[in-house]
Amino acid sequence: MVASLARRAPVAITLLLLAGAVVVVATGVLPWPEFTALVERVAPVLAFVIAITIVAELASDAGVFTALAERIAGWGRGRIWALWLLVIALAVVSTAFLSLDTTAVLVTPVVVVLALHVGVSPIPFALATVWLANTASLFLPVSNLTNLLAARSFDGGPVQFLGIVWAPALVGVVVSVAILSVVYRSRLVGRYLAPERTPIRDRGLLVYSAVIVVLLLPMLVSGLEVAWVAGVAAVLLLGAFLLRRREAISVSLVPWQALGIAFGLFVLVEAAHANGLEDLLASVSGTGDDPLSLLHLAAVAAVSANGINNLPAYLVLEPQAGSQLRLVALLIGVNLGPLVTPWASLATLLWHQRLTALGVTISWPRFMGLGLIAVVIIVPLATLALAFTA
Repeated sequence: MVASLARRAPVAITLLLLAGAVVVVATGVLPWPEFTALVERVAPVLAFVIAITIVAELASDAGVFTALAERIAGWGRGRIWALWLLVIALAVVSTAFLSLDTTAVLVTPVVVVLALHVGVSPIPFALATVWLANTASLFLPVSNLTNLLAARSFDGGPVQFLGIVWAPALVGVVVSVAILSVVYRSRLVGRYLAPERTPIRDRGLLVYSAVIVVLLLPMLVSGLEVAWVAGVAAVLLLGAFLLRRREAISVSLVPWQALGIAFGLFVLVEAAHANGLEDLLASVSGTGDDPLSLLHLAAVAAVSANGINNLPAYLVLEPQAGSQLRLVALLIGVNLGPLVTPWASLATLLWHQRLTALGVTISWPRFMGLGLIAVVIIVPLATLALAFTA
């Protein structure tokens, strides 16, 4: 009964958000011109989410992630600490190029199953995956929906974006890994036996899908419109699966729930802005580009993300940015900060769903306590790194 309610809750939340969005538009709480302007802005972002999710799901079905994880187990040469570092590298690359939700949905089960197969505790590997899904999501515009929304303020494209965020992004990853490595140091020593390779169903499809993913990664940072780049990759994979594995193609490839939640939040937050929310936020988010002002904004953003979810937190605070430095400080708060509450980011909720399906239990009090310690350390250090390098 409890499990059934847990499965239905996200659907109910999605429907509630969409119903609220319909009401505020239909009643004029959000005027039609503001609504159409909002749609024009977020349509490319949501199109990218659809395309990159299709790419990730089909690549996973072809066995790309499983083959990579098993190859990583071989590269570790039986040393748990080496496997730990390689899994971290996989989570960082997946998050940076394919988005935090891809890491939460597709890398999590691969990493957890890998840990179970080699006979090591899956807990540190699972936590590393969800932490890095959040803290490694600052590197590139495609790494997080919040980054895509902010990308229009960076005329130089991904190169300029990375040129400003590289230091806080690096701090987010390094400090996250350091904290987890210290906390779970006793579980990260010793040796393991590499598991047997999973039989390959269709080697040709696996190789083709892997090539598409490898070619996609540099194209996502080429400066081309990411929705088109990911869309082309999705079409190429869909064409191959139509020929080789038609049964893998279904409407479930589209992340309807994530899209519904995101769109509903977009509309409701825009309606709040149209009715005076901005004046209230101006009184609590501060001004200025000096280190203390940046720390103030990042802290407000981190608290807001853990309170109401990082996406609406970004949307409500974005008008208070005013400069690229403040915008990145806001991103530090909403990207690196959602490590405390289970609802702080959609990636965390998706991650927990995957763990539950695999029979792995997480202690939420411990998760929240450890996450609070991490946020108190990571967000200020990352913000100071921004202030002294950008």
